[in-house]
Amino acid sequence: MAGGAGASAEEKELRISNERTVALGGRQVPVVIVAGLIALAVAWLGIVYFAEPWGRLAGSGMDARCYWVPDIANPYLHSIWGEQIAYPYSPAFLQIMEPIRLLPWQLFMGLWAAILMAAMVYLTGPRLILLGLVFFGLMEIWGGNIELLIALAIVVGFRWPATWAFVLLTKVTPGVGLLWFAIRREWRSLAIAVSATVAVVAVSAAIQPNLWLQWRDVLLSNAGKNGTWAAVPIPFVIRFPVAVALVVWGARTNHRWTVPVTAMLALPALWYGGLSIMLATLPLLGARTWGDVRQVLANGWSEFGRGLRGVRRSIGRRSLEAE
Repeated sequence: MAGGAGASAEEKELRISNERTVALGGRQVPVVIVAGLIALAVAWLGIVYFAEPWGRLAGSGMDARCYWVPDIANPYLHSIWGEQIAYPYSPAFLQIMEPIRLLPWQLFMGLWAAILMAAMVYLTGPRLILLGLVFFGLMEIWGGNIELLIALAIVVGFRWPATWAFVLLTKVTPGVGLLWFAIRREWRSLAIAVSATVAVVAVSAAIQPNLWLQWRDVLLSNAGKNGTWAAVPIPFVIRFPVAVALVVWGARTNHRWTVPVTAMLALPALWYGGLSIMLATLPLLGARTWGDVRQVLANGWSEFGRGLRGVRRSIGRRSLEAE
């Protein structure tokens, strides 16, 4: 599982050629792609419709509202987890969002949902859109949180490490995934990630320096707080050491898929929508079709079995030596 899905290019081409298709615009388009695009369109219309009026039961944008409401001059008026409109991210994120925050709420939500959907499709590819929506993608996009953008930043970050600045200046703790570069002694990539973050901070602080001191206080005041009923009930103090161990193992064994899983485990509060970060494992494993996904799962199960047998043999040898 260190590389792709384990299938040859010929096998993938055969799977694709055997897909059911429908005629669309004079072309034969795979049914799974058409179904995914229709699902995206229906979801987008539902998100826009249920965004207004704000506060209705099952309304959309409960997280996105936290980026639309704050005053750029005083963004941390509401910043404690548990508050309905809480903005806990860096000033830089709000400053970058400022142009689209000027839109009316429903238009903002429509554009924001489209951005999140584009990020998800990049991760899943056109043939796995339905998988992405079912695997917490729709939940994440409906709420309007940023985990899909974090997943995108991680995947792209293997080629352009500067995208890690987005992770460090929003959720912060998933930045532990940068240990990948440190363990592998990829110092250039690590330096680019850190330098890009410092550059963003410098520009932002030049505009509104007082907000960065406020953000420091916000991070300290939220430290140690767990999520509400809408979060996976595993405390951060348990998840974070597991995340560190996972990325260290992944870096040493060349398993890139461990980096987004590490970031997910290291979220300050693991909301259920945050599980959508796992979609970043698809491109890192080369899974772009349903057949690829089945192959990845089969390979993963085999690898797990081999690892378990290795642990058992190691325990057996230690028992014999003890005797």
